[in-house]
Amino acid sequence: MKHRLLGAAVAGCALAAVSAGPVHAQSDQLWIGAPSETVLPGPDADGGTSERTFEVRVSHDNVENDVPSGRLTVDASEIASFAQVSWPANCAPEAAARAVCDVPAMPAGTDGVPAALIGLRALPDADLDDSGSVRYSAAAGDLSAPEAETRITVGDGPDLGLSQAPWQRGLTPGTNHTVRATVANNGNRAVERTLLWVNASYGLRFKDRHANCEYRDHATGTSALCVLDEKVAPGQRYDLVTRLGVGRKALYERFDHSVLPYSDAAFEEARGDGEWTRGTGPELDLRPVAGQRAAAGEDDLDLSDNYRTVILDAKNSADLKLTGSRVRGAAGDTVTARMTVFNRGPAWVASLGAGSPVATVRFQAPVGTSVVGLPEDCWTLPPSEEGPSAETYFCWSPIYLHDKASFTVDVQLRIDEVVRGARAVVETVEDGELPIGKFDPNLRNNVSAIVVNG
Repeated sequence: MKHRLLGAAVAGCALAAVSAGPVHAQSDQLWIGAPSETVLPGPDADGGTSERTFEVRVSHDNVENDVPSGRLTVDASEIASFAQVSWPANCAPEAAARAVCDVPAMPAGTDGVPAALIGLRALPDADLDDSGSVRYSAAAGDLSAPEAETRITVGDGPDLGLSQAPWQRGLTPGTNHTVRATVANNGNRAVERTLLWVNASYGLRFKDRHANCEYRDHATGTSALCVLDEKVAPGQRYDLVTRLGVGRKALYERFDHSVLPYSDAAFEEARGDGEWTRGTGPELDLRPVAGQRAAAGEDDLDLSDNYRTVILDAKNSADLKLTGSRVRGAAGDTVTARMTVFNRGPAWVASLGAGSPVATVRFQAPVGTSVVGLPEDCWTLPPSEEGPSAETYFCWSPIYLHDKASFTVDVQLRIDEVVRGARAVVETVEDGELPIGKFDPNLRNNVSAIVVNG
């Protein structure tokens, strides 16, 4: 039974890539990207089957090269006994289950292009034991790609999926925003109840706390776990609407949501050991999408579209202030030099995608001292002819820093020789997903010093 923890990113539709093939004269390589596997819904209660589509892409390594137009060969003969193929306009069928598709050129600066949008539909007499592979090969100019494949199986059950809501940037703190998505059942069996997990990051807030949802506040936001009682039959689509407030502290925000067919086991796994509080507002309901066809089980046939993330960035700023420290000691002493980054707000700052540090602090040891102890999240760049003449140290902050919060780096210095007023500059540097210059309006207070015996 596919009980999965809601909110975990689903690793479906992985790009197929195999061992290296021939290399172009300019050190380039062609690749085919396709889902590693796809499940086709078997016949529904009326004997009909629904089509599943997926995209095949062709890419290359060296974007400085021009790659001419080429060809993608698709061989679906292994699944012809239980599935029907629908070819796009750029594919010329050579047989019922084989086609050659025109691939666009990739001018310099282009790393990949769509090659084919393939439709597959299980035949009415398909058996649940049926399986096989669709295989691909590609060539363009002097380049050829290693072969790739998509494993095709036939399944019986519901298949919930979420549409991708558009990312929103430039939102104004203090306003409201609505995230709209569509929940669809692309399988061949009905879903009696749906388990919905949603998470709004710290700078966002739920405008409604529904009575059929439980809520849990945590350091980086608020999660909700909801049970939706509307039956979703094969072919049906429903609107899912979430109203959010964009808080005064909002900056780099994200909204996550996922759906699964409800089961007691899936609900308990998603709930975990946290403390949840039931909402008291009107119940959250799925709203039927007008004009959709209404054509049970617990397992979901394809989990690759059950989870979505929406980026909601606000027009805001956060002033980081860096302070150093003054230490004293005699030759041979070990002292603690302290560097602190304080977020003066008004926004919190978080790297909720890549998980990069909010700030990276750079420093060197003051003259006459040696660094003998570093915190865990620090690293050293040794001296070099082209780089710094002395060892340079970098320390990472956590991936989020609330407004009015701070983090401190304690470094152990050994005083090898007493040099009055020995001084080393400490400063924040651009690093990772969050360039400080994009959100910090005052970079002058991002520089300080460690002073020894001064």
